[in-house]
Amino acid sequence: MANAQPVQHLISCLVENHPGVLARISGMFSARAFNIESLAVGTTADPTISRITIAVPGDPGILEQIIKQLAKIIDVIHVEDISETDHVERELMLIKVNCEGRNRSEIMQICDIFRARIVDVHSDCLIIEVSGTLNKNEAILRLFQPFGILEMTRTGRVALHRGPRRLELPAVEAEG
Repeated sequence: MANAQPVQHLISCLVENHPGVLARISGMFSARAFNIESLAVGTTADPTISRITIAVPGDPGILEQIIKQLAKIIDVIHVEDISETDHVERELMLIKVNCEGRNRSEIMQICDIFRARIVDVHSDCLIIEVSGTLNKNEAILRLFQPFGILEMTRTGRVALHRGPRRLELPAVEAEG
């Protein structure tokens, strides 16, 4: 029987947007030997707050420890595993694919099927932009493999809850 891959969880954190926050969070993962599969960080609609989306493998016990440890970090406002919730997620990839004249049309057909965009053309290669779920992106990579992937970069996954549900900021108590 093949070794089962650990379940991958998608953790979304709201954090204070100032220097050193990402270093403290990644340091926590490193200190406890937790692996990060992907990491994406960006500011929110409020420029004082950033959202960090972290994809991590592990069983429920490891996930619980990660969430507890993240919540202890002073700059973390809110942390939540959104893996099992109804959400939209995307990852952006740029893929440089070997391209000879005779296989260019086949590569273009794959791009059309996956709604990928060719963003750079050279006589020997194409750079293709793909945005989608992890499964979609892995599928297009498998199809490009026979042509030769010369280079590739990925952003990491980002995600938001569907509908009105969102990560909530803790209520601020009124001073009185």
